[in-house]
Amino acid sequence: MNALEFPILSLMTYLPLAGVVVLALLPKESKGAIRVTALAFTAADLLVSLWIPAYFDSTTAEMQFVEKVSWIPSLGVTYFFGLDGITLWLVMLTTFLSVITVVCSWESVSMRLKEYYAFMLMLETGMLGVFFSMDFFLFYIFWEVMLVPMYFLIGIWGSDRRLYSAIKFFLYTLFGGVIMLLGILAVYFYHGAETGTYTFDIFELMKLSYPSTPVFTLLGVPFSFQDLVWLAFFLGFAIKVPMFPFHTWLPDAHTDAPTAGSVILAGVLLKMGTYGFIRFNLPMLPEATQHFVPMIMILSIIAIIYGALVCMVQTDMKRLIAYSSVSHMGFVMLGMFALNFQGVQGSIIQMINHGLSTGALFLIVGLIYDRRHTRQISEFGGLSKQMPVYSTLFAIIMFSSMGLPGLNGFIGEFLILVGAFKVSYVWAAFAVTGIVLGAAYMLWLFQRTMFGALENPKNAALPDLNAREISTLVPIVIMCFWIGIYPSPFLSRTEMSVNYVLARVHKQAVAEEPYLSDSTRPATGPAETGHESGGGAAAILPVRAPASVHAEGRDLNTVERSR
Repeated sequence: MNALEFPILSLMTYLPLAGVVVLALLPKESKGAIRVTALAFTAADLLVSLWIPAYFDSTTAEMQFVEKVSWIPSLGVTYFFGLDGITLWLVMLTTFLSVITVVCSWESVSMRLKEYYAFMLMLETGMLGVFFSMDFFLFYIFWEVMLVPMYFLIGIWGSDRRLYSAIKFFLYTLFGGVIMLLGILAVYFYHGAETGTYTFDIFELMKLSYPSTPVFTLLGVPFSFQDLVWLAFFLGFAIKVPMFPFHTWLPDAHTDAPTAGSVILAGVLLKMGTYGFIRFNLPMLPEATQHFVPMIMILSIIAIIYGALVCMVQTDMKRLIAYSSVSHMGFVMLGMFALNFQGVQGSIIQMINHGLSTGALFLIVGLIYDRRHTRQISEFGGLSKQMPVYSTLFAIIMFSSMGLPGLNGFIGEFLILVGAFKVSYVWAAFAVTGIVLGAAYMLWLFQRTMFGALENPKNAALPDLNAREISTLVPIVIMCFWIGIYPSPFLSRTEMSVNYVLARVHKQAVAEEPYLSDSTRPATGPAETGHESGGGAAAILPVRAPASVHAEGRDLNTVERSR
């Protein structure tokens, strides 16, 4: 069988679930075997996932590694898995961090170990399922199932107010998910009424242009069917990001979650909100997207500045890093809704950067918490003398989070600022203040904990990092330098998918529509390099035509003009 025909996406999704079955067969007293089994299955999933970038075709925007079979024909439900440039690095980030979380929990978790690792493996299955699902019914199942293991990870293995934080996380996300479901059902029934075919296939649903004519006015603002569906999706995804003012669950969940839970929460779960926007809101509902750009920009800038300011008054290290996520995810949303190539591509790469740097910061806090059982900044000082390896790795991750040139954070922030500036220099100016404030709170945290006199006697005998602990941070540090110094492999594989999304947002013709017929393509002219649309939207690069077009010996523009 050809490697591209093998159901590799299903294998990746359910391999961790097979690990849960194996764990269930192990006696709970065999803690060593439980740890090794969890590590073996997550590591195997990471190894399998390496085939994805190896075989990924960066010259097309089409879905790749597609698995599609009819599942519930009476409802129009298909088992539809696929992957493109938008999801490629999010999937790789998921499998990469899953291994890290198993290793970082090796000694810090001993209570109910079998259940703990079972929930971690179930969570990995849920996350991968969300990214792979191209059928709304399947997507929603994985979206909701994913809540269960995270709820138990916080509620059982968390600290302090873990039950309160777990319930708050669950209710917030469940509420957003239910509202999102209403939006899914709205497009499902509208498509059925218009075409006579009821389907949850995302690309079939994208064939229609949903009504953008206002149906009612609220407080002087007109709303159409498309606007209402967009807002239903917005609420579900904005809570997950989380955007201001839907962020209040995040500091509690992060603070009380175990270290591995915080790493996965910051590294992957928050990205599902931003992924939802770029996968569904932008290409499916383009008029509504344009309509709500000012609202998103205002909320993003508030999140950038508010999150940074709140960080500067925190006394708990974990809570400080939690609020920094609000600020960083504001940057992601700002770039995405600049609706130009640089902004959206910067938004995607910044999702990965945030997952690496903030996930590593939570590991840093977890390592010192295991030694001192406190996260209060006032309890530390002068640790660089006692723990030089720890402080060195902390410094690298701190500079990565700040966006220092040569590290990954710089690439994402630079592209986002370029994208924002091309639309409005005012937006870019406000975003820059967030970068300055971000440097201030990170340097303040590092100075208070690593420098100064080693005055607290409880810190005088703290051991430096051992080999296992170093192994959890060094791979992330390597990735931070790789993306910062040579980002081309990461950016090139997202380029065509970004072009495709932007072409749909600006209602331009594209050379290839994944699973859409020619008759459904927009009737306007082809996207061309340097084209600008609507209020300063930046250049959209042309989407490459399928091989069949070039095989006929005709130029893409000629093909489009002949239609």
